[in-house]
Amino acid sequence: MILSMTGFGRAEDVFEGKKITIDIKSLNSKSFDLNIKIPLRYKEKEFEIRKILNDRLIRGKVDCYINIENLEESTDVKINKSLIDSYMNELRNIAPDGPDFEYLKMAVRLPDAITSRPDELCEGEWEKLASIVHQSIDRFQEFRKTEGKILHEELERNIQNIDKYLNEVVPFEEERITSVKERYQKSLKEFENVDETRFYQEMAYFTEKLDISEEKVRLSQHLKYYKEVMDNEEFNGKKLGFISQEIGREINTLGSKANHAEIQKLVVMMKDDLEKIKEQTLNVL
Repeated sequence: MILSMTGFGRAEDVFEGKKITIDIKSLNSKSFDLNIKIPLRYKEKEFEIRKILNDRLIRGKVDCYINIENLEESTDVKINKSLIDSYMNELRNIAPDGPDFEYLKMAVRLPDAITSRPDELCEGEWEKLASIVHQSIDRFQEFRKTEGKILHEELERNIQNIDKYLNEVVPFEEERITSVKERYQKSLKEFENVDETRFYQEMAYFTEKLDISEEKVRLSQHLKYYKEVMDNEEFNGKKLGFISQEIGREINTLGSKANHAEIQKLVVMMKDDLEKIKEQTLNVL
């Protein structure tokens, strides 16, 4: 089963007057690379959130954004009246004739005069947050599956194309060897005192070097193996990448041994489909 490495998922819910929204998006990457933006209120749970994302997303360049929106009036601000009074008394001692309003304006700017008092993160809120994280991942995974189906269709089409071109090589093989033999036999007649036995030994050696039967067999096996892994293994992106490299080696060897214009054309078309496979494989989880 193919899963795309790219994806997007969003989930949101409300807990005690706070709307929590989580967005997850991902691009392809060789490993798991997480960038997370989390409100200060949830910083203590960052490690747990990272672990959930790592365990479920496996691989990709992932961005996770967690946002809180207060739906009710905030009561988190605390005015420290006793401290402000102390500040004002000290200011009066320094300048006894000043107006109290000016002292008040200065006092409220001094340290700890006004503070925020966020309530502690309770277990219920953490459970709600974790639930929203999992919901956003579920939606993200659905996106990956949808993209994966499209990737699967494209990859299967490219593999079938290479297999089709490989079968089209067959009619040109005997023609290619015959053409080489005729060309060298013609050259033989233009020279005198040629050792025909040695000549035909060299011809046999050269013909063997042109033989592409092993490359055809190996290429066919690699194509079948690619399809088996694509259809039956999970998180198969890296393995498919390795197999595509082996496919490329056999196609290159086929091209170097071809010595025939039509076979070379088929090799070029194989390489074109292989490049598409390599690009698409980079996005497979």
